[in-house]
Amino acid sequence: MRIVIEKGVAVPMRDGVELVADVYLPEGRGPFPALLHRVPYSREAPRIVNFSLDAHRSVQAGYAVVVQDVRGRFASGGSFTPFLDDASDGADTIAWILTQPWSSGRVGMAGGSYAGATQWAAARERPPALTAIAPFVATNDAYDGWIYRHGVFELGFNLMWSLRNIAPANAVREGADLGPLIEAGDAIDELYEHLPLTRQPSLDGVTPYYGDWLREPLPNGRWGALRAAADADVDANVLSIGGWYDVFQLGSLAGYTSRRGGVRRLVMGPWAHGVFGGAYSGRSFGIAADTATVNLTALHLRWYDRWVKGEENGAEHDAPVRLFVMGADYWRDEDGWPPSDAVETSFFLRGGGGLTQDAPKDERADEFEYDPNDPAPTVGGTTFLPGLHIAANSGPRDQSALASRRDVLCWTGDPVRVPIELVGPVLLELHVSSEAPDADFAVTLVDVAPGGPALNVADGIVRARYRNGRTTSALLSRGAVYELVVDLGGTAHVFQPGHRLRVQVTGGSFPRYERNPQTGALPSETTALRRARHRIHHDRHHPSRLVVHLVEREETRERFA
Repeated sequence: MRIVIEKGVAVPMRDGVELVADVYLPEGRGPFPALLHRVPYSREAPRIVNFSLDAHRSVQAGYAVVVQDVRGRFASGGSFTPFLDDASDGADTIAWILTQPWSSGRVGMAGGSYAGATQWAAARERPPALTAIAPFVATNDAYDGWIYRHGVFELGFNLMWSLRNIAPANAVREGADLGPLIEAGDAIDELYEHLPLTRQPSLDGVTPYYGDWLREPLPNGRWGALRAAADADVDANVLSIGGWYDVFQLGSLAGYTSRRGGVRRLVMGPWAHGVFGGAYSGRSFGIAADTATVNLTALHLRWYDRWVKGEENGAEHDAPVRLFVMGADYWRDEDGWPPSDAVETSFFLRGGGGLTQDAPKDERADEFEYDPNDPAPTVGGTTFLPGLHIAANSGPRDQSALASRRDVLCWTGDPVRVPIELVGPVLLELHVSSEAPDADFAVTLVDVAPGGPALNVADGIVRARYRNGRTTSALLSRGAVYELVVDLGGTAHVFQPGHRLRVQVTGGSFPRYERNPQTGALPSETTALRRARHRIHHDRHHPSRLVVHLVEREETRERFA
């Protein structure tokens, strides 16, 4: 099939700035429905253009494909400020598409990661022509889902992204020397430890947003407006595709559960950001887990054919949720998230390090001393860190060495006799006290196999000062007991017979997250770090508990019969 490519097409925005796009057209005069892909990583990079959706296959399927550099990136005019212009620019680009002689008047959007966030931004403008979006490994909340996680700055991800993905092209545009940026990128492990966090000379002038992000931990200003936008109505039909170990897992799940507007569908695989084969150094989920086997482009095109072309292909009757069930390692359809028959179940933290379904009585608290000068390291999980594409520190990894640290507390259940299947959100209700005015509590749910390894299943973190909500900050009173709720995201995971559930709690996960100074000062404004003791209470008055959703599936049980 002959494909016509129009290179470097100028698209005017409402403020007069011109953004640049490449337009891929099928043979013929049309009209064609359009798929818009807005990227900050160069519209001419094949791996970006085809990140989640093969552009040429889409054209062969009868779509016009528009790939655009976002404002201030590569050939597009204006200045790049992450996220803030994407709603209006996306809406303006859709309006431009409607004026083109080849346009049918119906538009879908595609792309992953930042290009997924641009879809959510444009959809919140509610342009009538935008009938479908398909964010892939993307968050619907750019503030508490990209910049922060429940009030804790995503240091590992944001510093690496700014240094390696954003700053070089910005420097080239400004005629700056790339040498310092290259050196900084190679020394990123040292830069993670640099205090105060806002002092990153290599980013000065090329990514001014970075320091602003750190200085706005409460979403009450310019950047916090992104969080408010996450709750806006969306008319487009949404196909949300994510990974259980993806850094944007929470946003992928929320893309389904925030059910305002059109039809929603959720697909979740055992993927991390950039690791889409389902294979990690300590765990492989099999060939069926690979996105190549899943055929992401076909998945997308079925969605677009229904909602952009308007074909009656029955996509609206597909199962609303399709999940890869880890531990049993197979794909399965469900009727919702969590499934309608999932039973909310509690496992209580108990004295002596036990984890049981029996509620505690009178038990002594457990305590640990945490020193941010010697922080607990990040070991796998829903991460985006250096070495990403070889899964160097993402996905399932053995937690045994981490669990042996003196600043990590563990509660472990008895070996299960029959498969226990968790499908749904995972929370930890934690009752804590501290001698510090502020503290973080990082939590990991672990699957402990007989004789090892102990692999992480889900993880989360909470900052105590934001216990009353993300718009207010309140320090702790020494010795007072507070209830914190730690959101570990979600999972579809089977604990096989003989395996044990374990909950790990410590004071941080570095360098994924910024270190809490434990002085009451904000991490962005201090160089002083102090060690402090923290207590985890689990008695009849303070029943700390893991809250999961259990299902029973005959197909799973047959696999372990």
